[in-house]
Amino acid sequence: MTTNTTSSMSARSITMADLPDLAGTSLGTSHRVLITQEQIALFADATNDHQWIHVDPERAATGPFGSTIAHGYLTLSLAVELFFRLLDVTDCAQVINYGLDKVRFPAPVPVDSSVGAVADVTAVEPCPGGYQLAVTLTFDAAGVDRPVCVAQMILRYLGPVGSTDSTSNAAGGDRAR
Repeated sequence: MTTNTTSSMSARSITMADLPDLAGTSLGTSHRVLITQEQIALFADATNDHQWIHVDPERAATGPFGSTIAHGYLTLSLAVELFFRLLDVTDCAQVINYGLDKVRFPAPVPVDSSVGAVADVTAVEPCPGGYQLAVTLTFDAAGVDRPVCVAQMILRYLGPVGSTDSTSNAAGGDRAR
């Protein structure tokens, strides 16, 4: 599957020591990804979610949205691509996707829409081996007046094992698994 993207925005490059300064800041707006019917069909196959509103363009044309729509979890899955093109932590040894605190899908994503996101860092806290970031991603789709997804993503940025800087054992204890 190919991902169609637009924009040449480059990532903000920082070091682990700079992470605490991101709390309360916006990382900006991501590039955009075009959601095609092929992507929707492949996602349906991967998740075994073949509901007609996603995979049957003829039936969906007469449905509530006038076309097929992307699965909410397909939209959410773009978080990785959209976020990591906004932030590059140059001396980070490992990033762990620690999970999500809250996810909502306020509006559908029609097929052939371009999707982007704004990333706001809501919190940065020390964790074993580095820092934990809470990032609110607000996804939008071209032509849709409400957000199509709002998700609070939790990430752990870990420094090198055995590092002697302040991030190596920021909160003590075992390393995240």
